[in-house]
Amino acid sequence: MHEVYEVKPRTDLSRRIDAALRGILPRSIELTLAEERGASASHFDFLAMIGGRPLRVEWVRHAWLSAIESVLARVDPPDVLIAERVPPASRVALAEAGIGWVETTGAAEIATESLVVSRSERPARIGERSASRWTSTVLSVAEAVLCGVRPTVSATHEATRLSVGACTKALRTLTDLGLLHADLERGRKSARRVVDADDLLDSYVGAAHDLTPRIGLSVGVVWQDPLQGLIQLGRRWDAAGSAWVATGLVAATVVAPLVTSVGTAQVYVDGGSIPELELAARDVGLRPIEGGRLRLVPFPTTASRYLATVSGGLRVAPWPRLVADLRRSGVRGEEAAEHLKEVVGDA
Repeated sequence: MHEVYEVKPRTDLSRRIDAALRGILPRSIELTLAEERGASASHFDFLAMIGGRPLRVEWVRHAWLSAIESVLARVDPPDVLIAERVPPASRVALAEAGIGWVETTGAAEIATESLVVSRSERPARIGERSASRWTSTVLSVAEAVLCGVRPTVSATHEATRLSVGACTKALRTLTDLGLLHADLERGRKSARRVVDADDLLDSYVGAAHDLTPRIGLSVGVVWQDPLQGLIQLGRRWDAAGSAWVATGLVAATVVAPLVTSVGTAQVYVDGGSIPELELAARDVGLRPIEGGRLRLVPFPTTASRYLATVSGGLRVAPWPRLVADLRRSGVRGEEAAEHLKEVVGDA
């Protein structure tokens, strides 16, 4: 038996869940939320009375496929799962299991005998994303730390080429967010360590999605093998003195092979505007074309450029950035991201 009791008004988690549910329900539907304490004390469960009908609700901060699979493996999974984001692969898995989901962005899919909800993400309010403490500088430093760089000012400065002041502020931000722990507050002997690598990666990926460059340029290519075609193209960029780094499924095929067929490719190049991306395309004899199989996008962080590695003859993005990009590319990408994490973790 579960003991049900009212949530204290000051419970931050209950506020978030209450707000997420009210945000996707018509105002005419009455909602009452109570915390449900069961046999497991390792996670929060809630009982939502929606229009007089009970639904078990669970919060998962980062609903990556691996987290969803753990939820589905339980004997008594929830009726509705709430998360900051629910990637495409997770949405598919939840739908197949008959479990609804709600994002704090306002997107939702719930289908029960008494309730059907289908909503897309609400538009972000002006200044909403910028209110986050994550910036491209913080992303760079987090990316470096995830790649094994010591979380010190000198080490991150050397790895990312960011200024000492920028690295100092970024490390302080990651510490304030609870992702790094400072053994000593200040001084030459001060040091930080990662509190939880999985939590750092999940937080980084979520922030990377928010701060991903919004521009890109599709160009036409005639290659039959995207991997070999991109390797050859990279040599031409090198000869032209242009920086480039492959990401997405093509990069994953050489770092952690799983997907066997790849139709399109994505590459980071220098440029913060469409004309600059067009210049990068002209450097190697390519031209823009709608629906082109190669997409050029600006480098998202300095770390994505300087922490790139060469694998199988291809220059590839640092593995945390690759995970973030794969998780944006649909079900196959989500599966490839999980595989990449396993390969990197075992290395």
